Amino acid sequence: MEIIISFNELRQIKHSLPTGSVHRIAEELKIEEQTVRNYFGAKKYEDGKIVGKHISPGPNGGFVKLEDDTILNLAKQILEETTVKQ
Repeated sequence: MEIIISFNELRQIKHSLPTGSVHRIAEELKIEEQTVRNYFGAKKYEDGKIVGKHISPGPNGGFVKLEDDTILNLAKQILEETTVKQ
């Protein structure tokens, strides 16, 4: 499913994840860890794949149009699990 989110919100979600979450997401989805990092704003494509996202200028770092929300949904699930444990 396609989703539009602010770049700052996307980065905040990534920074809120507990240590090891990037590895967990990559492992569960059978993708490279760098691909997960690229999804959240990194640009190191030689070690990971380009993800379907498009950034447009605007407030809060601009708007990011994500073509697939699988990584985002898994990150949100991890955040929910972390909140429940606290």
